[in-house]
Amino acid sequence: MTLTEINFDGIVGPSHNYAGLSLGNIASASHAGDPSYPRAAALQGIAKMRGNLARLGVQGFLLPLPRPNLALTEALACDGSEPPQLRAAPWSASSMWTANAATVSPGPDTADGRCHLTPANLVTMLHRAQEWPDTQAQLKIAFADHRHFAVHDAVPPTFGDEGAANHMRLCGAHDAPGVEVFVYGRTGGPFPARQHEQASRLVARRHGLAPERTVFIEQNPAAIAAGAFHNDVVAVANGPVLFTHDMAFADQQGAYDAMRAAFPALEVVEVPSSAVSLKEAIRTYLFNAQLLTLPDGSMALIVPEECRESAAVWGWAETMLAGNGPIRQVIPVDVRQSMANGGGPACLRLRVVCDPATVDSRFLLDEAKADLIERVIAARWPAQIDPADLGSEVLANSAIAARLALLEALGLGELG
Repeated sequence: MTLTEINFDGIVGPSHNYAGLSLGNIASASHAGDPSYPRAAALQGIAKMRGNLARLGVQGFLLPLPRPNLALTEALACDGSEPPQLRAAPWSASSMWTANAATVSPGPDTADGRCHLTPANLVTMLHRAQEWPDTQAQLKIAFADHRHFAVHDAVPPTFGDEGAANHMRLCGAHDAPGVEVFVYGRTGGPFPARQHEQASRLVARRHGLAPERTVFIEQNPAAIAAGAFHNDVVAVANGPVLFTHDMAFADQQGAYDAMRAAFPALEVVEVPSSAVSLKEAIRTYLFNAQLLTLPDGSMALIVPEECRESAAVWGWAETMLAGNGPIRQVIPVDVRQSMANGGGPACLRLRVVCDPATVDSRFLLDEAKADLIERVIAARWPAQIDPADLGSEVLANSAIAARLALLEALGLGELG
C-alpha cells in the first residue's frame, strides 16, 4: 500500500446562509442576517480544491447533506411562529466544514492497522447536531473497504465531540507511526467549550491508539473566550511541525513538553502575541490554515486572503519566510464566503491518511470532475439567499433539486 494524506474538502451546499447560529464564533455572529451567496461560496471552495490538487496530486471531497432537513423541521414543530434561529437550523449548510465531520486516526497509529473514523456528534449546537448520521452514511460509502477502514458511530451525546478541528497528528512522515494530540476545552467564560476531554479520550480508546503515543492538552480558556471555538483556530500541525499562537493552550510550555515527550522531533513555530494578537489571529484565521507537505518535502501554509490584508499577520509571515524555518511558502486563497460564516481553509477539509486506491473513486477529484461540479453549481446553486428566504417552499425545492442534480452527476444517487 502507498499511504498518503488526502484532504477531503466539503462542497458548500445550496442552502449556505448567514443565520448566526454558532455561539462563540465571532465571524458567524457578526454576519448574522447578511445576504449569502451560495454559488460564489461553492465555486470558491472548488477553486481551493483545484489548487491543492495541482500541488499534491490528490484531493477528495464530501457532498452537501440534505437541506433543509425536513425531519428536523418537523421535530421543531416549525410553523412560522418559531424564533428565527430555530427556523434556520434545518437549513444550515455547516457540513461544508468537514474538519468537524470526524476524527481520523491513520492505520500506522492504530492497534489493528486500519484507518479509524469517528463522526463528530457536534451536540453543542443544534444546527450541527443534526449532521452526524448523514455524514456517517457518506463516510461509509467513501471508506467502505473494511480491510482498511473502520467507520464508527458518534460519541454518546453526553460528551461533546467536534472532530478533527480539535485533533492534530505529529509524525516523521504521513505513512509512519505518529503521535495524536487531542485538544479539549473546559467550561468557563462567555462561550461554551465544545470539545470535552472524555469525548477525546473515548475516541482515542476506540481507535486503538497506544497511550504512550497519545497526548491530551487543554485549550486556553482565553482563546475560547476570544472566539477560538475550535483548536484549529489557534494551532495546526503537520509532520513534525506545530504551528501555533502563543496563547493556544492553557499551559503553553506544558503542552510543548507533553508533545515533545511523546514526539522528541517536535519543531514548534510559535507566533507571539507581540507580533499578532489573539484577536487578529482569530479575525484573519491565520492558524485555520492548511499546512501541507509538498512533493519536494517543503511545507506550504494555505491561508485566507484576509491574512495578506492584515499588516500584522503579513508582516509576521514575511519575517518568517526570510528565516530558515520549515514553512517555506505562504499561499493566500479566496474563501471569503466561508470566512464570513466563521470557517477558514482548514475548516473546509478533513485529512485522511490512506492509499487512494482504497477510497471510493467517486469521492476523489480530478480536473474533469471539478469541471463537472462547477457546471452543476453554476446552473443550480442559488446566487443569493436573504434571511427572509429561509422557510420558503420555493427555496426549499430549489435547494433539494440542486443537491440531487449534483449527486446524479457524480453517480452518488444512493445518498439522495
